[in-house]
Amino acid sequence: MFSSFERWVAFRYLRARRQEGFISVTAWFSFLGIGLGVAALIIVMSVMNGFRHDLIERIIGMNGHMAIYSNTNSLTNFDPLTEEIKKLPGMTGANPIVEGQAMAMAGGNTTGVMVHGMRAQDLEARKSLTDHFIAGSMRLFDRPNGAIIGKRLAEKLGLILGDKITLVAPEGNATAFGTMPRTRTFEIAAIFDAGMIQYDSTFIFLPLSSAQKFFQLGEGVTGIEIFTEHPEKLDMYKDEILPLMAGKNCRLFDWQQANKEFFSTIKVERNVMFVILTLIILVASFNVISTLIMMVKDKGRDIAILRTMGATQGMIMRIFFIAGSSIGACGALVGTVGGLLFSWNIDSIRKWIESFSGTELFRAEVYFLSKLPALVDPNEVFLVVTISLVLTFLASLYPAWRASRLDPVEALRYE
Repeated sequence: MFSSFERWVAFRYLRARRQEGFISVTAWFSFLGIGLGVAALIIVMSVMNGFRHDLIERIIGMNGHMAIYSNTNSLTNFDPLTEEIKKLPGMTGANPIVEGQAMAMAGGNTTGVMVHGMRAQDLEARKSLTDHFIAGSMRLFDRPNGAIIGKRLAEKLGLILGDKITLVAPEGNATAFGTMPRTRTFEIAAIFDAGMIQYDSTFIFLPLSSAQKFFQLGEGVTGIEIFTEHPEKLDMYKDEILPLMAGKNCRLFDWQQANKEFFSTIKVERNVMFVILTLIILVASFNVISTLIMMVKDKGRDIAILRTMGATQGMIMRIFFIAGSSIGACGALVGTVGGLLFSWNIDSIRKWIESFSGTELFRAEVYFLSKLPALVDPNEVFLVVTISLVLTFLASLYPAWRASRLDPVEALRYE
């Protein structure tokens, strides 16, 4: 497509002599602008992907993909329904659960918590929780007063393994002296670190029977959690589950409905950041235009000599197109490598900056996660590189066309 002569002349023009140093400087700025734009776009997209992936993993790991809730506060005769759901194709698990809010007290400290009552075998099968125990084990959980809490909740209340925690139910017991708070004390059997502050600071797991007694549900539960093979494709499973719920006065709820606004916000932010950072590459492409226009103006005599020696307009156009596109291609390559290396090591870089500056850049209380995530999507990297190359190639066309239309007689006359 391009001859060796055209490539040689183009690269020679990019290596400006001392008196042409300004052109070389602008070429370097164009190169750096494209590289930084590509790297920034890859890094931001990777971080946004990492946030979304980690949040989804933790949300659907700690909670069911779908849940059946009773419309009357208590779902009875739930075991037959649970077994029927487990037999459906595509289901990886189902278990009854008791959910409710309570007040937790220990050592003079008080905080609100979300209580989850589950059977020991169901909780043990939830690897997203049991694989993140930092103290204790399931051995002590299956007792009337066993409890499992998150790391940040333990720190907030000053609790360690074996300590006691008192829960206060939102509804008290009616007595002759009025309504009295309903309290119960539990022993810490294990402490987990799920890596998401919402769970680590508010969740407390109790045996199912203990939770039923604490919330006075009798033999009932508040719902049935359901796990599927494809948590992002739930519509095909709902059609199979809904007939089993007929006549049971309950409703079906999924994780996408519960977090719809949250993930919609992340998607909008991600798209806006993509557009904004693409503008950086666009601005760098304009720098390529200005660099080539100055180069054409400076090389007018050289172009005229080439034309008189037999170079065609197409050859002149290709020479300057190669010069401009080389800046974009090299900038995109360096930016891609830099962006990938930064994305793959972003949490280590974050920790180094925090230790060097003495400031906390990534607060778990603000960003929900305990570490800065990044997930590189090859398709997005390809899209970013393609956009940068297309913009640079388009930016190179006009100056190259102007160079090809230069009249050699006029150029030599003014020299």
